[in-house]
Amino acid sequence: MSDEGDAGDGNDGGDDAPDESLDDAVDAFLRDVDAAHDDYDRGYTDADATLSVVMSHVERLREAHGGIGD
Repeated sequence: MSDEGDAGDGNDGGDDAPDESLDDAVDAFLRDVDAAHDDYDRGYTDADATLSVVMSHVERLREAHGGIGD
């Protein structure tokens, strides 16, 4: 097992992969928002709860992008 193949894991100190870190954050954002939307579609949550979850994911994405839009 090589550490080089795990470049996407633990990017906190990786100066060589800032775009990968943002890409990971975008992938996680899309996955999490899709999950929130699916829960809403299935009737598991109401609109207010879904929007709250989505906005928390937006905040995490903003943090990963460098805090733009605060």
